[in-house]
This record gives sequence, structure tokens and C-alpha cells, in this order.
Amino acid sequence: MLADTERIHHRAWNQTLEPLGIQLDWESYQKNFVGVADEVALRERLRITDQHGLVARKQELFRQGLAEAQPFLPDTLSLLEGLRGLYTLAVVSSSYKSEVEPPLVRGGIRPCFELLITGEDVQNFKPSPEPYLLAAERLGALRPLVIEDSDAGVASGRAAGFEVLRVSAVENVGREVRERLGIG
Repeated sequence: MLADTERIHHRAWNQTLEPLGIQLDWESYQKNFVGVADEVALRERLRITDQHGLVARKQELFRQGLAEAQPFLPDTLSLLEGLRGLYTLAVVSSSYKSEVEPPLVRGGIRPCFELLITGEDVQNFKPSPEPYLLAAERLGALRPLVIEDSDAGVASGRAAGFEVLRVSAVENVGREVRERLGIG
């Protein structure tokens, strides 16, 4: 939701799956892979058991692509700096820390987040409520607002019993969050 990384993920998946003769068009990728952990996508969406290190290969290609990109829009960076200190912020992702934290650091926004919950921290990925319940517990949050852009993330936040703001697109995050919070 914070970063514009889906095109990078899509390209990494296609590069990984190319030797198997599989390519994902953008529409299919968006419908079946956004917000879904790599292992789950491979096993449940493609029905492939990871016998050839496909997840590791995809993650390496994603990290390479991310290193070449600036995934954070200026408005999102401004929003986060404005929220820092007003709210306790956390990143809750089914991706692994090695994919989540480096762009936050490179973008200069890692200090905005008190907590990162990533794939290593949970046994059940989104849409399970576990990631959001764990984040709320560790933060001591009583009434969290979950901001999501994927079906799996929205389902996870709702299953946890939290209020969920589904943002329509990465370029609208700043405006939609400001509107929801009633801030300028």
C-alpha cells in the first residue's frame, strides 16, 4: 500500500516462471497475487510445489528490481512524515523483512514505523487475521486503523476486527488517508 512495487513483483514473477513456460498477464497477476505471500501464491494460485527454489529466485529478482527503483511517491512520503508523532505506525506485510525494510530505509521513512510485522513473524499470512492481531498486540493498540490495498489485506484486517480503509491506488494513498483522518 505504501509503495508502488506491484510492477516490480509482477516482473520478478514472470522472470522466475519463464523457464516453466508460465507468464502472468497484468490482470491475472493483480487478481491472484497482490497481497498474497509468495509461498501461498506458488502453492495455491499456481499449484506448484517449490522444489526448485522458485520463491527464493523470485525474491532475489524482486530485491534487485527494488534496488533500481524509488517505490515511494512524494505525497506518501509527506503523509508519513506528517503522521509521525501523531500516530503509532506499523508496517504489516506478508513479504519478508529483506524485501520490506530496505526500501523503507532507502526512502528515509523507516523511523516513521515503530514496528514491522513481516512473513517471518507469523505462521499464517494474510488473509488470516494473525499479522494484524500480532501488530496490535505488540503495539498495545486498542483501535487500530488498517490501511490496505489488497483483497487479502482487507480480509485480514476485517477478520482481526479492525476498521479498514481500503485505498484505491498507490497514487491516492496520501489523499485518501488524509480524508479519512480529517487532516490537511
